[in-house]
Amino acid sequence: MTKDDLLASLSEKFGIPKTQASELVSSLFDQIGAALEKGERVAFPGFGAFTVADRAARTGRNPGTGAPINIPAKRVVKFAPASALEQSVNAK
Repeated sequence: MTKDDLLASLSEKFGIPKTQASELVSSLFDQIGAALEKGERVAFPGFGAFTVADRAARTGRNPGTGAPINIPAKRVVKFAPASALEQSVNAK
């Protein structure tokens, strides 16, 4: 599913124009992104939770040459699906 597919589905389900659906979806994504930037956990019961984790700096290898390279520390977004979502995905 793409964003356009989601907008078309929301537009049809709620009888609203696609532009309004786009504003709602964009606002939702903005709010989730803002919360994650602050390091907050974003949870949707029955769907899952987004969290931010710190990944430590480490030494890796260039796959072409085998030379060591430094990989800097960074923050990453993680998603943990709710058990209801996992069960529905695995039921098929």
